[in-house]
Amino acid sequence: MSAPSLTPSKAARVRPAQPPVDGPPRRGGSFGRSLKRNLTAHGFLIGAVLCFAFFSWYPMVREFLLAFQKTDRGEVSWVGMDNLSTVFNDPAFWQAWRNTALFTVLALVLGFAVPFVVAIVINELRHGKGYLRLLVYLPVMLPPVASVLLFKYLYDPGYGLLNEVLGFFGLPEQQWLQDPGLSMLSVVIASTWMNMGGAALIYLAALQGIPGELYEAAELDGAGLLRKIWHVTIPQTRLILSLMLLMQVIATMQVFVEPFLLTGGAGPEGSTTTVVYLIYQYAFNFNNYGAAAALGLLLLVLLAGVSAVYVKLSRVEDE
Repeated sequence: MSAPSLTPSKAARVRPAQPPVDGPPRRGGSFGRSLKRNLTAHGFLIGAVLCFAFFSWYPMVREFLLAFQKTDRGEVSWVGMDNLSTVFNDPAFWQAWRNTALFTVLALVLGFAVPFVVAIVINELRHGKGYLRLLVYLPVMLPPVASVLLFKYLYDPGYGLLNEVLGFFGLPEQQWLQDPGLSMLSVVIASTWMNMGGAALIYLAALQGIPGELYEAAELDGAGLLRKIWHVTIPQTRLILSLMLLMQVIATMQVFVEPFLLTGGAGPEGSTTTVVYLIYQYAFNFNNYGAAAALGLLLLVLLAGVSAVYVKLSRVEDE
């Protein structure tokens, strides 16, 4: 008599015997596969961290150490606070800070407000936005040296274009870079023209993200252009404005290229001597790297304090 055959339903329920499992399953295999799968990403991440550490963290640590050291004929010795004392007793120290603060204030008045106004104007236009964006951003694409030399030609007291325009209208010519009262303003104007393109495009992107319904509601309430800007545009772009304000302060406090190329760094009667230019003088003209590092450390502490205040105020507003 033959053995009874299994039906398909019964055969499907038959399972082969499983070997006994001793302990929990191993995870080494899955970890190895995950590591192999993400090896490329880990490699790029490690490379980025190493580059950042070598080019950013190491110079900061090295500057901190140099601020308390002195190098004499290749021999390094610890001098404590002597470098800070040298910096504080330098007559150019306080003048450099005053000039830097003046440049920062003037740059905020022009360089912070002008790009925002330009972005609002471009955003209100219906045609030619692409060409205007290119025109505004064009100075950023130029090499800084070329832009500064262009303004140096415009400011020239003999054949400069600005004095030609003043003479055409019967106004007296000005010594733009030779007059201590105008040299810093001239530097700020050149710096604003060179750097406002990037800020204007950032503001323009923020403006285009504002819902149109808010402007329509403001128009229904009878708001004009200025009231719409004050009650809709500025509140909706408050985060970008505050962030750009912080970046503007940090950038202007480190100004060097414009005064160095336009006025030779110090300017007439030291009117354009900035903190970074004074650091340059200590390091490369006086060969006093300790004093240069000490002054750089002071600037770092100041900018870190400004950033900390910004973060604190941002957290208070969020709460």
